[in-house]
Amino acid sequence: MLLSKKWLKSFVDIDVSDKEFADVMTMCGSKVECFEKEGEELSNIVVGKVLSLERHPDSDHLWICKIDVGAEDTLQIVTGAQNLKEGDIVPVALDNSVVSGGKHIKKGKLRGVESAGMLCSLGELGLTLHDFPYAIEDGIFVLGDDCDLTLGKDIREAIGLDDVVTEFEITPNRPDCLSVVGLAREAAAGFKVPFSVPVSDVKTAGGDVNELLKVNIIDNENCYRYAGAVVKNVKIGQSPRWLRERLRASGVRPINNIVDITNYVMLELGQPMHAFDLRYLEGNTVNVRKAVKGETITTLDGVERELDDSMLVIADAKKPVAVAGVMGGEYSGIMDDTTTIVFESACFKGTSIRLTAKKLGMRTESSARYEKELDPKGCRRSLMRALELVNILGAGDVVDGIVDCDCTSDCVTTLPFMPEWTNNFIGINVPKDEQKKILESLEFKVENDVITVPSFRADVLHQADVAEEIARFYGFENIESRPLVSTTAGALNSTQRLQKTVSETLLSCGLTEILTYSFISPKYYNKINLPEDSILRNSVVITNPLGEDTSVMRTTPIPSLMEVVSRNYNNRNESASLFEIATVYLPVEGSDLADEKQKITMGMYGNDCDFFTIKGVVEALLEKVGIKGYDVEAVSDMVYMHPGRTAKLSVDGEELGYLGELLPDVLDNYGIDTKVYVCELDFNTFEKKCNLNRVFKHLPKFPASTRDLAFVCSKDIPVLKLEREIEGAVGKILESINLFDVYEGSQIPEGMKSVAFNLVLRSAEGTLTDEEADAAIKRVVKALGKLGISLRS
Repeated sequence: MLLSKKWLKSFVDIDVSDKEFADVMTMCGSKVECFEKEGEELSNIVVGKVLSLERHPDSDHLWICKIDVGAEDTLQIVTGAQNLKEGDIVPVALDNSVVSGGKHIKKGKLRGVESAGMLCSLGELGLTLHDFPYAIEDGIFVLGDDCDLTLGKDIREAIGLDDVVTEFEITPNRPDCLSVVGLAREAAAGFKVPFSVPVSDVKTAGGDVNELLKVNIIDNENCYRYAGAVVKNVKIGQSPRWLRERLRASGVRPINNIVDITNYVMLELGQPMHAFDLRYLEGNTVNVRKAVKGETITTLDGVERELDDSMLVIADAKKPVAVAGVMGGEYSGIMDDTTTIVFESACFKGTSIRLTAKKLGMRTESSARYEKELDPKGCRRSLMRALELVNILGAGDVVDGIVDCDCTSDCVTTLPFMPEWTNNFIGINVPKDEQKKILESLEFKVENDVITVPSFRADVLHQADVAEEIARFYGFENIESRPLVSTTAGALNSTQRLQKTVSETLLSCGLTEILTYSFISPKYYNKINLPEDSILRNSVVITNPLGEDTSVMRTTPIPSLMEVVSRNYNNRNESASLFEIATVYLPVEGSDLADEKQKITMGMYGNDCDFFTIKGVVEALLEKVGIKGYDVEAVSDMVYMHPGRTAKLSVDGEELGYLGELLPDVLDNYGIDTKVYVCELDFNTFEKKCNLNRVFKHLPKFPASTRDLAFVCSKDIPVLKLEREIEGAVGKILESINLFDVYEGSQIPEGMKSVAFNLVLRSAEGTLTDEEADAAIKRVVKALGKLGISLRS
């Protein structure tokens, strides 16, 4: 919405800088995008008078002019214009001036004759014939009586090119602000100054409008109100300069007085209007109805458009003459020989107008306003304003009366006036009387603690809406900050904390987090060689999938993980280490809802990684979350895992997950020609067994004793089993145990291996003696000896 400062001052007197005006209006909720001064680039151009004209001695088309610009000395200017005569008042660009387009003018010589400047055309002032219709397009602009003809006066002031235009971004729920009056009301409330809109005073010339015009609202669901008036003896002509100026500042091109009146009222009051030539209304009748399918209309832009039965039209007794709320028909416009017109001011359903405009591909100023739901009560006020302008412009004789078909009810929106509630809701302390003043400045009525909402404020429906009005004009910047009040403290719950810990730990181990879709294609299961009778193929099927590739909810995250791994490999990434906390969905018999479980899944290849690499990451994660006493057991019955390089993890007999190398056949399905290691841990079991509580322990006061032990045992015995036996034999003085060597070779019997551990022993009660440390080692040797494991000599 473009707002003329001069126009604004017709309703409210505000004497502030343009920057201050923009700042206050923005803080009050009417966001200012920018403001621009008309003719700002024009510089050093004044009003001058042609005193004499003399032919240039060396040119048959140049003239030497003597120009009076109100100074002591006259100027000599050479021009090629042929439309000048002595006594003409013209714009004069003096030496070192700037005209439209940023062109600099300096004195010089033309064909050897001194020229002290330039005489300007409309184009050189940034204007067109629409701004001054009496001017000559390709000649010098000769100022008319509607300009200030004071010699030497700045041309911008002389011709009214000195307005300031402010551009607003109006929110869709505030159609009342798509008007000069609406923004003036907001400005008056923001600057706390009086605001008034004069009541239109219309002088009629007799007759009866009902004898000349009939109106029928056939579709009262989409047309709330239709008001019409008739003007006879119409005199088509140009609008006065003040009206053309205001239209130009608002971005609307002046056309003629009647069309300009309809545009002027739309911009001033926000109510679109249309003027029909009565002679083209068959039967002098207006019918507001739905179009008949296949009906056509040629609109004012000369395009023939086909209508359908969802579109609202204004029709006469035989045919459509306008697309309601969008654009008039070709023969509904005002022509030079028009003598009798009908002014229309109507209110239509916003959604109907929007759909019609969209279907026809023709969004107009009118449709943009109608689609936001206008105030039906504005129809009559706008019609009376248009008739008043007819009187002011002498454009015709107004026939007595108006035709007003009103299908609306008289119900109004009322809300209780609750100042204390508003203060508590916003966090302010505004007295009751001040809140009342704010509301009344916006034309709300406050009587007996009841607020009556004006009809043009359809956006105010609840108590919070009233509070917003108070906050806007109290000043958002004046609202003191305060802490949020809540009965519960905001914090991560235990599950979220564990998820965060898992993510941070795996990230610190060098893995990258990924996010995959929970819905997959059933073909994903084929890629990991799942048997047809596998329970994992029993998936929840999506009722309305986007396609087959997203038709089921996954029961295992491994296929999703492998899609990302293969994408990295096939894009020639030398290595990748990935993880995801993924959700799987397991069907529940007799229920439409699935059993949702979370899995911690990892995958890696490259960088010389092997089984022990991924096992080390898992052990680091288990240590971080406080899971101890877990068992690792080799497994060979997983269809997509390598039987000799896969292990199962369990805690207290509950399965935690598995890790290992994928089968080469599975890797072939993904086009991967390198080893890939994966891990899948059950997050729910993880959460149940973890311990994130950390207890402070003092630094040890006494020194530690270390012992290195090497045992010979069968290759089939897991190292973890040896560690468990050692821990049990040493007891509480064992601080740590670390495996540092596994050896198989000629010095060890076939089928056996040597396993070496470093033990750190420490007592919290005193310094360990050699006898105590040796006794602990003897207990270890004895315990392992019972399992057939001997100390390596």
